[in-house]
Amino acid sequence: MIGPISILLAFVALLFIIVLANAIRVVREYERLVLFRLGRLRGERGPGLVLLWPVIDRAIKVGLRTVTMDVPPQDIITKDNVSVKVNAVIYFRVMDAAQAVVQVENFLYATSQIAQTTLRSILGQQELDELLSEREKLNQALQQVIDRQTEPWGIKVTTVEVKNVDLPQEMQRAIARQAEAERERRAKVINAEGEYQAAARLAEAAAVISREPAALQRRYLQTLAEIATENNSTTIFPVPVDFLKAFMTNMERKPESRAVER
Repeated sequence: MIGPISILLAFVALLFIIVLANAIRVVREYERLVLFRLGRLRGERGPGLVLLWPVIDRAIKVGLRTVTMDVPPQDIITKDNVSVKVNAVIYFRVMDAAQAVVQVENFLYATSQIAQTTLRSILGQQELDELLSEREKLNQALQQVIDRQTEPWGIKVTTVEVKNVDLPQEMQRAIARQAEAERERRAKVINAEGEYQAAARLAEAAAVISREPAALQRRYLQTLAEIATENNSTTIFPVPVDFLKAFMTNMERKPESRAVER
């Protein structure tokens, strides 16, 4: 039979195993334990095997990997009184685990709130054109402001990216009309530039032909050759003006000579 002493020893052994299991913590490479002993901060522990004093030690585990957080869509009125809805994404990581636990109650929630308020504040100071075209500059401004506010918490904000800018339907149609007008303007400018260059080349060709009459005759013969290659076409050969003048002169002289003979 099992006596009372054996039962007591078994209970003590079981209690020892439970306490020992709670006292041993395995901390991964990307984690840290913030240790409090009797309520006082004792610093960070890990990575590896960490032993805690039962009852008197309390540890909070904090991850050190980069956190990707979506900033919910925010209603923003730009500087030129256009209402838009903007959302963003923020990348940050814990640099000081002890500060992240001691200085703020919930660093994830606090960082999210700071990102939302900063997004409304910074983007509300910009005009719509700047919000759409100068995205990189605005991302840098957001990152600097949020990082400066989260630095006392041991948080490092590495990147802030504005994802979407949702415009009202009326503003979208206005921007589409503006873009179409801009494309038409560019097309007209390109067409005019092409005509200008063609006219300049023609002027240069005319100057060359005026200096070299043989070039004009060669071009004339090339045109006739191109016309002759066409099938079922009627070719009209223009007669030189000088030839016509000589013919008309001969016709005028013949009536005069007939009158004299009479």
